[in-house]
Amino acid sequence: MSDFPGLGRALVVVGILLAAAGLLLTAGGKVPWLGRLPGDIYIKRERFSFYFPIGTSILLSVVLTLLFYLFGRR
Repeated sequence: MSDFPGLGRALVVVGILLAAAGLLLTAGGKVPWLGRLPGDIYIKRERFSFYFPIGTSILLSVVLTLLFYLFGRR
């Protein structure tokens, strides 16, 4: 067997996360509400713009927490 029993599972999880991130980045521009949720802060001035996606971050955190909870159960 292997000297690192959890390494294979960890690599599979990292691969799935990378694939999901790639899909999100690819389809992110096609989802009209992504990045424009209530709670996202966007300030635009004459020579300055600031964007902080608090609502999007909270939604992503909740979704990832649920996924890790569901797939982490044994």
